[in-house]
Amino acid sequence: MKLQIAKFTMAIRATTPRLRQVLAPPLVALVALAGCKKGESGQDEKVETEVAVQVGKLVRTNLHGYVTVYGVVEPEPAQDGKGAASARLAAAAPGIVAEVSCSEGQRVEKGTPLFRLDSRQVDVAIEFAGQTVERQKKLLAAGGTSQRALQEAEQQLAAAQAQRALLIIQAPFDGIVTRVNARAGEAVDLTSVLGEVVDLNRLVVTVNVPASELEGLKSGQSAEFLVGDRPLEKRGSLRFVSPQVDPKTGAALVRVGVAAGTGLRPGQYLQVRIVSEEHRDKLAAPVESVVKNEEGGSVVAVVDGDRAVQKPVKAGLRDGKLVEIDGEGLKEGDTVVTVGAYGLPKETKIKVTSQ
Repeated sequence: MKLQIAKFTMAIRATTPRLRQVLAPPLVALVALAGCKKGESGQDEKVETEVAVQVGKLVRTNLHGYVTVYGVVEPEPAQDGKGAASARLAAAAPGIVAEVSCSEGQRVEKGTPLFRLDSRQVDVAIEFAGQTVERQKKLLAAGGTSQRALQEAEQQLAAAQAQRALLIIQAPFDGIVTRVNARAGEAVDLTSVLGEVVDLNRLVVTVNVPASELEGLKSGQSAEFLVGDRPLEKRGSLRFVSPQVDPKTGAALVRVGVAAGTGLRPGQYLQVRIVSEEHRDKLAAPVESVVKNEEGGSVVAVVDGDRAVQKPVKAGLRDGKLVEIDGEGLKEGDTVVTVGAYGLPKETKIKVTSQ
């Protein structure tokens, strides 16, 4: 093009002045046209940007609200007519430990002898009381004593036998021996704790729930236990919600029952998620798909072909990676933008990189 203009210019110069006046305007227009690149016009063409995004689906599901707290595993306390799930073993009478028949970690059944105190003095008393009873029987047969004397002798024998029974400390229920404090030969009294037994099938997690989160909590609600980041397969249930709030902490004591076979141990610290509410059969979207628009309202970008169009929604209960939504025209199975949703225009062209 430039070569043709140059040749045309040289040709004009070779003509007469009058002819140059006639040919000059077309030359100026030709030069101006040559200065424009191919495809340019007076105004730039508007180029639409294609945004790379990731997408997800709207689903219908049951959503739950949780109260998340931390607590400690403890044996279940006495309640509803049932004894406590742990027992500290003490002697019913002072004496010397003669025998220890258990060890820490041992599984025992109710009634199993665990400790025995020295019974030599009581054994002598029993032997003497037994001889007295036999003598009274013979005298009664010969008419040398009364029925009342025989009964008194029998009562003394029963009292001595009962005293010996108190010197044997038994397991009060089926459980695990978690502590053994006494050793053979040690002197103990009524305040001495010889050992401890715990029923690991009757455990609770004791937590303190802030007063602001107590509303809606009631016995029987389901709870999830997390050890570290790992949720346990077996869930628990709410057993007790204190009617009082501690003025120092602003929280109330709550106990969550632990199902048998969870593997939890007394003293263990863990996270508890109590189900405080449930919304059934609700439309839900991936959490990252619900964003704020320029006006501050919640929207989702619904995918239609190669375009994404924002639609206003009302966000509700959040459960894990899903959030409840309510919006006109939205239904289960709709595709929405997840990664890349924030900052999208109201309508734009998109390129889906992954589901």
